[in-house]
Amino acid sequence: MDDNISTLKGMGLTLYEAEAYVAMTSLISGTASEIAENSGIPRSKIYDVLKGLSRKNFIEIEDGRPQTYHVKSPVEVLSREKERLGNEIDDTITRLTHIYENGMSQVQAPIWRIYGVEKIISQEVEIINRAKTSINMRIGFLFEGEGEALIKAFKNRPILKVNILASQTCYINGEEVDIIELFKDANINIQKADIPFVKVLISDSKEMMHTYTKFSEDKRNVLPETAIGIWNKYEDVAKNYDERFKNQLKKIKNKKKRKS
Repeated sequence: MDDNISTLKGMGLTLYEAEAYVAMTSLISGTASEIAENSGIPRSKIYDVLKGLSRKNFIEIEDGRPQTYHVKSPVEVLSREKERLGNEIDDTITRLTHIYENGMSQVQAPIWRIYGVEKIISQEVEIINRAKTSINMRIGFLFEGEGEALIKAFKNRPILKVNILASQTCYINGEEVDIIELFKDANINIQKADIPFVKVLISDSKEMMHTYTKFSEDKRNVLPETAIGIWNKYEDVAKNYDERFKNQLKKIKNKKKRKS
């Protein structure tokens, strides 16, 4: 199927409506018979198809004998539909997220194991997107592409207060990466700390995720196939870890003040 037809169907047009609109973008204006001939739509269907396009504001109808049909600019029509669909998707995300979070709160044992680097990174981003006020992280290593994904997520949520305690460097695919430097332009508070080979993300003192992985013999490179994330929504546990994080962050800041 033509990509243009598929896109228009995704916007809510029927197959015949999509085919008629595509045909009309080259005709610009035409009678029902001309549009049927150019689009390949049966003449017995074309009037209903054109009425449908008119209702959906894709074309205009000029009265006469016969009637003339004028196509609306794709820029006008598709921009309008893009905005409409974007708003509908945003509203759906809001409604379904509310249902999802209510459902999650009813789960009796809110602990899940997540396997695979892509799924782990995706879950980290989801937690950041769901956070209301704060994200606190300990970073002892990074997976390939993880730093960039986290930075993008943080930049999309400028209202969040983000604190990171991180090792100075880690290795990704054999190359040394300066973690502190990587995050310096992400508008967050990142402090160098002695962090072991583990990663912890805490959101709003309510949920958290530990990430573990095995390393190569020289302790440089992660073995991504061994990665596992433990996602925990026990608020008491998350709150306890968050308090420990805040205490460690406070000690680091006080130590810096004494040295300055």
